[in-house]
Amino acid sequence: MKPIGPIPPAFSGQSRLIVGGEDFAALLAQAGDTPAFLYDGGAIAARVARLRAALPGGVGVHYAIKANPHGDLLNAIGPLVDGLDVASGGELAMALAVKPAAAISFAGPGKRDDELAQAIGAGATLHVESEGEADRALAIGERLGLTPRIAVRVNPDFELRGSGMRMGGRASPFGIDAVRLPALVRRLVAAGADWHGFHIFAGSQTLDTAAIIEAQAATLALAGRLADEAGAAPAFVNLGGGFGIPYFAGDRPVDVEAVGAALGEALATRGAVLAETGFAVELGRWLVGEAGVYCTRVVDVKESGGEWFVVVDGGLHHQLAASGNFGTVVRRNYPVAVAERMDAGPTITASVVGCLCTPLDRLADRVLLPQVAVGDTIVLFQAGAYGATASPSAFLGHAPAREWFIPGKC
Repeated sequence: MKPIGPIPPAFSGQSRLIVGGEDFAALLAQAGDTPAFLYDGGAIAARVARLRAALPGGVGVHYAIKANPHGDLLNAIGPLVDGLDVASGGELAMALAVKPAAAISFAGPGKRDDELAQAIGAGATLHVESEGEADRALAIGERLGLTPRIAVRVNPDFELRGSGMRMGGRASPFGIDAVRLPALVRRLVAAGADWHGFHIFAGSQTLDTAAIIEAQAATLALAGRLADEAGAAPAFVNLGGGFGIPYFAGDRPVDVEAVGAALGEALATRGAVLAETGFAVELGRWLVGEAGVYCTRVVDVKESGGEWFVVVDGGLHHQLAASGNFGTVVRRNYPVAVAERMDAGPTITASVVGCLCTPLDRLADRVLLPQVAVGDTIVLFQAGAYGATASPSAFLGHAPAREWFIPGKC
């Protein structure tokens, strides 16, 4: 038997799975059947509200669309946050449907010229990630007769300790090494660009509250030093995010109240060059991850070599991360349950496997479950981020998972 991660507080203690105040079976009927992702809009609104209450005044909240770009979810979260962060021309089009261009930033190391032109034409902020990309943006702006709004993404000289994906303190395709930033900023200003500031992102998916506090303090210090060296005060600094959610056994959630209090103290002592600078944190997973569940129907229960397998109609082609094939080094189990009997005691140790013809398609590995029968519904939690769009949905010609947004109440 292998342990599972903690069921999120919004769903723990239930006898049957309830999402957004509604029974899962009714929601699946509305969605059209399994496999399906169900997203609780009320839980997302509550998450945003909690973060705003924790952060010091004047620090904005940005949502990173890559975490979950579902249309209904974007329509709901757009008015709740101060900005949207995108990483492709497709995401930019989605963002422009729910937020003005001035509230949208476009990052990513491989922007095509047509994407740069799309962002410049719309008036979104480009987060350039190399000197070459900055030159292309300036040239495209001149061709269009428009002044590009440019921020510079920094490859910081420190990392976010404990992060699942470290994006600082090393050679990286993301951003420009801090040592080269001042010269580029001076060149952008001299070229007449609307230089907007810095984007400093050191890593993602950490549960270490102290590490986040440390990284935010280092980010402020770095922004101040770079601005001093460049001789130009930034209008805005994106402080990044990196707040994780507890997927696995033993994980503990980030103390966002402690993070907010420490950020307030750090801002109170920031250098004079940042006195008029605006700030925001950019989060995706932390805002929406716990609000989503993935439901998949049991189509078979079988025994082989003394082990039990619960076979479902979904799989890694919908929820790649839960299978351990999305950046996980050691295969561990997400929280999982039988939706019809959430409070039932365990009677069987079984692996939940998907419908694909690959041994990689294992959604839960040797976990304790109540008695399972064909027709039951397996639910995987922490499925609101990096699910449907971060999985190989076209593999083997299976249909994509349905997605259903429940407005709910905050």
